[in-house]
Amino acid sequence: MQIQIESFFHQATSTFSHVVADPDSGQAAIIDPVLDFDYKSGRTSTESADQLITWLGENGCQAEWILETHSHADHLTAAMYLRGKLGAKIGIGEGITEVQKTFAKVFNFADDFPVDGSQFDHLFQDNEEIRIGSISGRVMHTPGHTSDSVTYLFGDAAFVGDTMFMPDFGTGRCDFPGGDARLLYQSIQKIYQLPDETRVFLCHDYPPASREKTCMTTIVDGKQHNIHINASSNIDEFIRMRKARDAQLAMPALILPSIQVNIRAGALPERENNGTRYLKLPLDRL
Repeated sequence: MQIQIESFFHQATSTFSHVVADPDSGQAAIIDPVLDFDYKSGRTSTESADQLITWLGENGCQAEWILETHSHADHLTAAMYLRGKLGAKIGIGEGITEVQKTFAKVFNFADDFPVDGSQFDHLFQDNEEIRIGSISGRVMHTPGHTSDSVTYLFGDAAFVGDTMFMPDFGTGRCDFPGGDARLLYQSIQKIYQLPDETRVFLCHDYPPASREKTCMTTIVDGKQHNIHINASSNIDEFIRMRKARDAQLAMPALILPSIQVNIRAGALPERENNGTRYLKLPLDRL
């Protein structure tokens, strides 16, 4: 199975977006796209998303899917913007409904806000097949960081979102509403059942000064060297470590604007009677 993968780095949020393409048909999937957002001014732009569109056009590709590994807390998704430009379907794991139920209460959304995932075009079940042209892939539920986290498998490539990072940084946090360290441990054990040579594409990298940023590791590197979960790790020790570490972490800078947009599949709030859109800032809630 021949697949083409191109990765794009968003400096402001340290996020990697990926394009997976079928060279035979030109069909492609965009994974975890970013909408540019300046928190200080409240301004949005589509420069980063437009780079994806440009790459698709220059390489003769057409986007069939826009795939979210989960409802991100560190950046706003450009999924809805890209759907409008490209006509691609937006997909996410079916656990998004639990995230919506939780955060609809946090943001006090009106009763007419659907918490059934209907803002997305497709909710993936565990082990569901997904196709990009002639490429057959699989969606694996990998909750723990969030209840909607999934891993997309195409050929020898796994796109894991925030479930795990480079071996020297470890694993995703589990202290968001719906997070669960025990589930995260079990999910990573599922990922480790993939062939050792599987390439693992990440959504973020926070490297030490000794190395450059990278968006890819391998299953065998994780099993041998991941500082949080490796071949010799114990689930109880991991849970204790994760809870202690998470208790020291600050909330992501963009969690409040990000979540309320991302559970809408990237749709921005409706304009109010003065023509302006507004995001909510709940006080003393998280």
